[in-house]
Amino acid sequence: MNSYNSLLEKIEHAKDLDFSNLIDSVIELFKKLWLKGFLVVLLMVGFAIVINVLFSLIGLAPKNNLPYGGFDMESFFSFYSETVIYSIPQTILMSTITMALIAAFYRICKQYVLGEEVVDDYFYFLKKAYFSKLLMLGIIHTAITVTAQFMFLIPYIYAFVPLAYFTVVFANNPDLSEVEIVKASFKLGNKKWLITFGTMFVAGLLGMLGLLGCGIGVLFTMSIVYLPVFFIYKEAVGFEDSSQIEQIGVNDDSDY
Repeated sequence: MNSYNSLLEKIEHAKDLDFSNLIDSVIELFKKLWLKGFLVVLLMVGFAIVINVLFSLIGLAPKNNLPYGGFDMESFFSFYSETVIYSIPQTILMSTITMALIAAFYRICKQYVLGEEVVDDYFYFLKKAYFSKLLMLGIIHTAITVTAQFMFLIPYIYAFVPLAYFTVVFANNPDLSEVEIVKASFKLGNKKWLITFGTMFVAGLLGMLGLLGCGIGVLFTMSIVYLPVFFIYKEAVGFEDSSQIEQIGVNDDSDY
C-alpha cells in the first residue's frame, strides 16, 4: 500500500513501457482468468438490468424523446442533453457498483500475478468499509463524465483514460481519500495517456471478437478491456505488500 506522496513519486518516475509487452501480458492473463472476468461482467450486466428496471419504475430512467421522421440538429442536441441529465442518478449508482466489482477483479488479478492464494470474493469492495468512498468516487466519476459529454467528443476521449485509473488506484490504495485517488489517477493517466489509450483500444477490439459468437460471446471476452490499466499500474507503480490492504475491513466482514 502506498502513501499519497509515495504514490505520486512513483508515478512521476515511472519507467517507459513497451506496447507489445503490455499486450502480451494482457492476453496471457486473460487466458488464465477469463472465467473470473466473465463472472464480473455477468454481475455488472445483472446489476445494470435491475437498476434500469428500478429507475424506470420510479420514473427516473432516461426518456426516448428523439422525434421520428427525419434528423433535426436542434432536436438531437435537446435529446442528447436530456438523456445525459436524466441518466445522472442511475449513472452514479451504476458507476459505484461497477467500480466495486472491477476493483474485486483487480484484487483477484493481483493475487494471481503475485502467486498468492486467489480468493474469488467479487463483492469484497461492496462492504460498508469501502462503499461510502466508492459512492463518492462514483459521483466524481459521473460529474467528470457528464461535463466531458456536454463538451462532446475530444474532451470525453481525453477524460476516458484518467477515469479508467480510478478503480485500479482505489483497489490498491483504499486508504487514500477520494480526492487523492482522483489526483493520482489523473497524474498516472496523463503521464501514460497514449500507451493507455492504445492498449485499451486494442484490448477493446479483442473484446469485441466475442460478437462473433452470436453476440452473447462478448460477455466472455469483454473483461480483457480492464487489464491494460492493471498492467500499466503494475509496471509504473508496482504492488506493495497486500497484508495491510487485506486488514482493512477485516472487522467489517459482516457489514454489507
